[in-house]
Amino acid sequence: MDIEFDKLKRLQDVDSEINSISSLLEAIPAGLEAIDQQIKAASDVVSHAKEKLSVNQKKRRDLEGQVKDNKAQIAKFKRQLNDIKTNKEYTSLLKEIEESQQKVDKVEEEILNEMIAADEIEKEIKAAHQKRAEEELRLKKEKEVISQNQKELEGKKQILVKERESLIPQIPSDQLRLYLRISKKMNGVGMSPVTDDFCSLCQMRIRPQLLNELVEKKKIILCEACGRILNWQKPRDEEEEEEKADNPNKVDDSTA
Repeated sequence: MDIEFDKLKRLQDVDSEINSISSLLEAIPAGLEAIDQQIKAASDVVSHAKEKLSVNQKKRRDLEGQVKDNKAQIAKFKRQLNDIKTNKEYTSLLKEIEESQQKVDKVEEEILNEMIAADEIEKEIKAAHQKRAEEELRLKKEKEVISQNQKELEGKKQILVKERESLIPQIPSDQLRLYLRISKKMNGVGMSPVTDDFCSLCQMRIRPQLLNELVEKKKIILCEACGRILNWQKPRDEEEEEEKADNPNKVDDSTA
C-alpha cells in the first residue's frame, strides 16, 4: 500500500491552521471585553467628576445654611441691643455679634472657594465627556476591526474544515489512526520533515539504513527520538535543479 505522505503532511498543515485560527477566535471575546472595560473606565471618569460636583453642591448648600443661621442670630442679637440695660450686657452682646459675623465671613469665604472648585469640576466634567466621546469612537472602530477579523477567521476555518473533511477519506485508515495518535501526543505535530539526515523537529540524526528507506517512501518510519512520522524532503538545491531540468526555459528570478 502506498504511503500518503503528501496528504498526511497537508492534513497536518490544515490541522495546524485550524488550531491557530481557533486560538485566535477563542481570544476574541476577551479582547472585546477588554474594550468594553476601557469604555466603562472612560464613563466612570465622567461619573466620578459628576459625583465630585454633587458633593461640592451639597457642601455649598450646607455652608449657605450656616450663613443663613448665623445671620439670623446676628439679627436677633441686634434686636436685643435695644433692650439692654447695662454697659456690660451691651458690650457682651456686641462681642457675640462680632463673633457671629466672623463666622459668617469665614463660611462665606469657604463658599467662595467651593464655587471656584465647582468651576474647575465643571471643566473636568466637560473634558471627561470629550475624552469619553473620543475613546468610544476609537474603541468602536477597534471592535469593528475585531469583528471583521472574526468573520474572516471563521470563513477561513470553515474552508479548512471542509478541506480536512475531504482529506480524511483519501488517507488509509491505519495511516490516519497512526498520525492522529502521534499528533495528539505531540501537541498537534505528528510529522517531521527530514532534510539531509536529521529530524527537523528534534534534530536526531537518522541512521543511514533508515534514511535510504525514507527516501524510497515505501513505509512509515518513526523518529527514534521524538516518535513522529518522518517525511523525507529533498534539499532545496536538489528541487531547484530538478525544476530546471523539467523546465529548461524557465528564467531564474534570483538572477534577474
